[in-house]
Amino acid sequence: MEKTTSQKIRLGLFVIIGLLVFILAIYFIGDKQKMFGKTNHLEAIFNNVNGLQLGNNVRYSGISVGTVRGIEMINDTTIRVDMMIDKAIFPYIKKDAIATISSDGLVGNMIISIIPGNGNEASVKPGDEIHSYNRIRTEDMLNTLSITNKNAAKLTSNLLKITNEINDGKGPLSLLLKDTLMAKDLKETMRYLKLTTKGASETVTKIDKLVTSLDNKDNVVGVIKDSAVANKIKNMVTNLDLSTKEIKLVIANLNATILNIKDGKGSINYLANDPKLVEKIDSTMTNINKASAKLNENMEAMKHNFLFKGYFKKQEKEKEKAKENKK
Repeated sequence: MEKTTSQKIRLGLFVIIGLLVFILAIYFIGDKQKMFGKTNHLEAIFNNVNGLQLGNNVRYSGISVGTVRGIEMINDTTIRVDMMIDKAIFPYIKKDAIATISSDGLVGNMIISIIPGNGNEASVKPGDEIHSYNRIRTEDMLNTLSITNKNAAKLTSNLLKITNEINDGKGPLSLLLKDTLMAKDLKETMRYLKLTTKGASETVTKIDKLVTSLDNKDNVVGVIKDSAVANKIKNMVTNLDLSTKEIKLVIANLNATILNIKDGKGSINYLANDPKLVEKIDSTMTNINKASAKLNENMEAMKHNFLFKGYFKKQEKEKEKAKENKK
């Protein structure tokens, strides 16, 4: 049966609308995948891509800026990922930016996130390779968690064993906890330690005040800091040193003299040990005194002699004149 004109028109409209929908879908998908925009390549090296696939998104600071265009296996630990990035984003991506693989949400597809650097480096150029950071895989986390669980089980077992020994009164810790006398001694020790610490703190405070007061000019140390006083003290010490040397010399001479006296040498020893000489000296002094007395008598007699009387009167007048002039 031949189709009517209305059916043909409907069929044509359906085909046209379907074609438009297909073209729009291709456009939106291509725009999302950066297929029709101006893009350039950017590369990153990873040890593990963690399930990353071609066409997954590339984000920079949370903004979709490109897609994954290639995943190449270089060796068993190196994988090169080729990214198509919008040209308008290149000036904002610096050479110290870091690429990392993460998931889009909790259970979403894997994506590449580019983390900005410090911003002090130059911008990347098409074809450059940026640094990468490999996140810890879920398998590694599970392995670490398994080891942690085993260690926790061992620790729990040991703690349980120690607790049982304490409850059974075994070991030094149990003795310390259950012995009231030891607990009392420990308490007393802590009290004395506290008092000692307090006393030490007060002593340190006093020493600090004493050290601070040493800078005061009224104190001995403060006076010594004066350059003039310091020079005087230096001169005094120098003179004292010289005097000490002279005193040592005098003492040495005295020691030598005393040794000479002990050894029977010198006039002092001769005078001290010879009694006849002492008697002679005593007799001589007595004779000198007698001679002086006779000389005085002779002088007195000469004063009364008419030959010398005028001379002595003249001497007395001169003495009186000298006394008057002094007055």
